[in-house]
Amino acid sequence: MTHPTPLPFAPTGLDHVVFRSTDGARLAAFYCEVLGCTLERGLPGKGLAQLRAGRSLIDIVPSESCGDAGRVDHVCLGVHPFDEAALRKHLQQHRVAVIDAGPRYGAEGLGPSIYLHDPDGNAIELKGVAAPLC
Repeated sequence: MTHPTPLPFAPTGLDHVVFRSTDGARLAAFYCEVLGCTLERGLPGKGLAQLRAGRSLIDIVPSESCGDAGRVDHVCLGVHPFDEAALRKHLQQHRVAVIDAGPRYGAEGLGPSIYLHDPDGNAIELKGVAAPLC
């Protein structure tokens, strides 16, 4: 499918996927022991585990209820360049609302991000790489 107008960014790949689980330790063990991922970092107070899967991350967060378990919380696409004003204008032209924005940690470190929903209601994060410190 071609784009009728040029995009203000290009997708660079999947940055991370977030799964909800009622037993995060069990799920993390599966991804590490069975599928070869490694623990990159965890935030035990929040129940978050971030697992390295090549150049991407798999995040595991606590489910809000048993009905949420096994659900994908959101998918994150890396984008470059990340020009928040241009992204917001592009999304507005397509009648897509920005749900949240701000710095988030991802596969390439801390960087700017924007959250939105696709037409089916799936949460999508568009994430840029943080500017290098000088």
